[in-house]
Amino acid sequence: MKPVIMLMLCAPLLAACNTTEPLQPIPGSITYGGQPHMKLTLSPPGSQFQHRFTNQWGEDVMETYIIQPDRSLKLVNRQVMSPPF
Repeated sequence: MKPVIMLMLCAPLLAACNTTEPLQPIPGSITYGGQPHMKLTLSPPGSQFQHRFTNQWGEDVMETYIIQPDRSLKLVNRQVMSPPF
């Protein structure tokens, strides 16, 4: 009986761990300030591409985008690499 009670208490906590907020654009992101005015018409929806830039602290940033069916871009991953010293 105790394992069932523990499972019932822990299940909502484990379910909460799976929720993630979408990444927010930062200065230098393609979607910072809104979606770009030009649409990617040659790439099919579902295509992924990467965008590399340097942020205001001098770190290299690589972002991954997915083209949505309406041709908007969805930011799905960001990696920040510290500059070598």
